[in-house]
Amino acid sequence: MSEVSVERRMWSLFEPVHAVTYFAPEGGAVFEAAGVRGFWRRYFAGRAAPLGPVGAKPVIAAFFGFAPRMVERALPDIWTRITPQGALDARLEGVRAALAPLLTGLALDEAADLLEAAAREVDLPGRVLGAANADLPWPEPGEPIDRLWHAATILREHRGDGHVAALLTAGVDGCESLVWRCGRDGQRAGMQPARGWTDDEWDGAAERLEKRGWLAADGSITVAGQEAYAEVEALTDSLAGRPWRSVDAARCATLLEPVAERIWPLLPANNPIPLARSQGQTAR
Repeated sequence: MSEVSVERRMWSLFEPVHAVTYFAPEGGAVFEAAGVRGFWRRYFAGRAAPLGPVGAKPVIAAFFGFAPRMVERALPDIWTRITPQGALDARLEGVRAALAPLLTGLALDEAADLLEAAAREVDLPGRVLGAANADLPWPEPGEPIDRLWHAATILREHRGDGHVAALLTAGVDGCESLVWRCGRDGQRAGMQPARGWTDDEWDGAAERLEKRGWLAADGSITVAGQEAYAEVEALTDSLAGRPWRSVDAARCATLLEPVAERIWPLLPANNPIPLARSQGQTAR
C-alpha cells in the first residue's frame, strides 16, 4: 500500500462534505419545491450555477466526463425552471437542512476556519469551476456549516479542474477517462449510463486505450495502464497542493474526520458521482 499524500487525504475528507448537495433528501426536496425535479436536473443546475446561465458547451468542457447529448438535454433548458441564483440558494439551503442536525456537537467553527483558509489559497488560472465557486460571496462568519460546505466545494472543484488538466496531459478524453477507471473497478454497468455514453462510444474508447497498451482485450487495466493511471493521480495531487502549504492540514484532518464519518451514511454506496469511501485510504 502506498503512502497517501496530504492532498489525497484531505480530498477524502472534504469530498463527502460537498457531495451532500447531491444525495441528501433535504437537498432534493428544496430543488423540487423550486421546480427542479430529478437527480440529474438538480446536479446540472446546482453544479453549473456558479458559471451563470450558460448553455451546454461550457459545461461539456468543464464537467469533462459527460456525453455531450446528456448535457444538452439539461442545458440551457434548466434555466427556464430555475435561475442560477435560485440554484445557488437551493443547494445551500438543502445542505444546511441536511447537515445542521447531523453535525451537532462537533467543532465546526474551527473546522470551517481552517477549510476556508485553505480554500482562499487555491490558485485560479486554468481552474474554471474552482474559480467560479471562489468568486461567490462567502457565507457569514456565524454560519459554520455554510462556510464549511462552501470551502469544501471550492476545494473539490479546484481539484477536479486539476484532474481534468492531468487527463488531458495524458491524452485522455472524457469517455476514455471513465473506461480507464472502469478497467480498474469493473463499474461499467453503473458508470456508462450515468454519464450518457452509448455502447459504440464506450467500446471505441476502450479500443483506443487498448491500442495504447492500457487496457486488455477484456477491458481490464494492464500493468502499463496502472502505471499511467498512477501518474495521472500523482499529478492531480500535485496540482491540488497549494491550499495545504499554508494551513495546518493535520489539524484540519482531525476536525474533518468526525464530520465525514457522520456524512458517509447519507451517501449511497453505489452512486453516480462516483464517490467511494476508500478513495483516501490507498493510492488509486
